[in-house]
Amino acid sequence: MNKFKLTIFMVASLLTVFLSACKKDATSYTCTTCKTTPDALAANDNSSKGVYKGIVIGSSGTIMFDVMNSGSTITATLVIDGVTTTLTSNVVWSGNSAYVGNFTGTMNGSPVSIKLSLNIDGSDPMITSSDIPGHPNATFDIIKETSQNLVECFEGTYETDKPETGVFNLLLSRTAKIFGGRSRKTGSTETNGFSGIITSANELKDNKSGIIFGTLTGDVISGTFKD
Repeated sequence: MNKFKLTIFMVASLLTVFLSACKKDATSYTCTTCKTTPDALAANDNSSKGVYKGIVIGSSGTIMFDVMNSGSTITATLVIDGVTTTLTSNVVWSGNSAYVGNFTGTMNGSPVSIKLSLNIDGSDPMITSSDIPGHPNATFDIIKETSQNLVECFEGTYETDKPETGVFNLLLSRTAKIFGGRSRKTGSTETNGFSGIITSANELKDNKSGIIFGTLTGDVISGTFKD
């Protein structure tokens, strides 16, 4: 089996928290400008209003949706390959039904479209379609943030002794003790999804395989595991 080495550390972002891969062991790091409290308001915890954060692979990025969290606007901020784009939806929000909005804007002069679907209580957020110039095979993982559970989004890479390299992006909530994400081999159009729990020892444990991806220490995740 292939042996994976993953060492990633957080850096500041205006929108979310990113992880950046490094080849030396990082044992201690604290991001002093990253968010430490949720953006989501308590009034929206059981509503389709609120904040939804996620990761993108294809190539790599993050996204945050603001559905009338603290006002009347419905927007999304997409950061992909370092380029930031603001998207808007003209679908009116109604508390009596599920919300499905097509968020549109432009990136590098070309149109962008991402469709978000939410249940009436904000559960099971899904991206049902997307059209991002230069990124035809983009995949998303989205989670609703609540007033009690900050969601952190990470971008990173992995390497193996095969050798093999690729993108390894994840999102987590320390208070909810959950994580999830996707990886994609360099040059591939397919992604592998994963999800799991954060143990009492701050280990990221995969739900299906029981593999420990790494240990979360402050703002560092590091570890070595077998595929």
